Amino acid sequence: MAAVVRTAYGEVRGTTRDGVTAFLGIPYAAPPFGENRFKAPRPHEPWDGVRDATEYGPTAPKPGYPRPFDRLLPDPVVPGDDCLNLNVWTPYFAGGTGGSSPLNAASPDPGGSGLPVMVWIHGGAFRNGSGAVDVYNGHAFARDGVVCVSVNYRLGVEGFAHLPGAPANRGLLDQIFALEWVRDNIAGFGGDPARVTVFGESAGAMSVSTLLSLDLGLFHRAIAQSGAGSIAQDPADALLVTKEMAARLGVEPTAEGFAALDPAAILPVQSAVAAEVTALPDPGRWGATTAAGGMSLTPVLDGELLTQRPEDAVGAGAGRDVDLLTGYTSEEFRLFLMPTGIAAALTDDLVFAATAGMGVPPAVAAAYRDRHPGVPSGELMATIITDHLFRIPANRLAERHAASGGTGGTWMYEFGWRSPNHDLGACHALELGFVFDNLTAEPEGLAGPNPPQELADRMHRAWVEFASGGDPGWERFEPSGRAVKLFDHPSDEIVHDPRGDDRKLWP
Repeated sequence: MAAVVRTAYGEVRGTTRDGVTAFLGIPYAAPPFGENRFKAPRPHEPWDGVRDATEYGPTAPKPGYPRPFDRLLPDPVVPGDDCLNLNVWTPYFAGGTGGSSPLNAASPDPGGSGLPVMVWIHGGAFRNGSGAVDVYNGHAFARDGVVCVSVNYRLGVEGFAHLPGAPANRGLLDQIFALEWVRDNIAGFGGDPARVTVFGESAGAMSVSTLLSLDLGLFHRAIAQSGAGSIAQDPADALLVTKEMAARLGVEPTAEGFAALDPAAILPVQSAVAAEVTALPDPGRWGATTAAGGMSLTPVLDGELLTQRPEDAVGAGAGRDVDLLTGYTSEEFRLFLMPTGIAAALTDDLVFAATAGMGVPPAVAAAYRDRHPGVPSGELMATIITDHLFRIPANRLAERHAASGGTGGTWMYEFGWRSPNHDLGACHALELGFVFDNLTAEPEGLAGPNPPQELADRMHRAWVEFASGGDPGWERFEPSGRAVKLFDHPSDEIVHDPRGDDRKLWP
């Protein structure tokens, strides 16, 4: 069955299956190429007639993941220029709240203004990913009464390189433009623009935390999965990355210089520089703020859109009236060390050098070694960087949001179920199939052959309940009690200040 909705640019036709209508590849902004390249997003040209929205739209230019991540994190490429597009899954055309699921936690509000809306911002280190990744299919959210939207945005150099002559943070500007599209158009899909939750993982969660710090008024709840508010590059540091890529490409380190190259020609150099920053996060070469995150391209403190690190802005009261759910997986960094074999090659000297380059105080790294005697160096590295990049920033964001005095509540979770594959444990990105209740699309190499559906039921339900009513179903986080919901299998529980002795090591 087909359904048609009129948007600001024209009509789109979706397809309905099992009580959910999917509209795929809807443009929310003009293609960011030609005269629009390296510019802020612009409105799309209107179209005549009804546009089929039955297949995923083009993905932003991006490199493929290197092995073994190409098997652990599938990342499809859809060719075409119209890459600033989004996908919508809604139960609206099949009776309002779906009906195939026993959850059905969400419902239209009493005033009849529509269903809660969840807007997904994908991860991928600001270089990879798209809404076309199978595990991000929003069918289960729509089945349970939520209008689910996933957004594509510019990646890599196109979206995040700091280029003189171009606006900074173009990928963030795309995300904001998409949220404005949601505000203006989502009612036609059955959604309530006054009940929008923005959620994301990894770079998507860092984006969510950044958007939270901007007080945009475009969303009312936020979920940051494995990415808090500590990542933002100083402009001078970001320019070091730009200059290195430009030198290798033989162009000037400006928007005009990069615009002379096809996007595909930039990707190999972009990947090479990114790999070097990650392998050797040297603040002397890349700048302290680049090395601290271990990523070459991230949001930049440009003094216009971003004036301070997101966690500092939240500490000053930004986002205080937005409900916040934030968390992490127990063993995030194992994804990057264990299947690659890097962990086995590490020594303590290498661990201390790498962590110091990322800004971990040497006394903190030494204290971790003292607190975890006998643990192999690779395990030690995974524990320290999990805390440095994910757990401690999530705690800081939650602390500052909870202490801000606003009307927004604060909740924290930890995902602790351990994958049986590749010694991954409870690694980065493992929770995604559980959140989306989409374990059939979870890469088997990541989660193994039989991930527990009961855990997906519980975790997915919490996300739906948070989006619907502003409460995921457990005790709020307060700096005094530090309640954290542990999602594990066969049971889960509330833990107060998990691994608090390690947490207290950090300044």
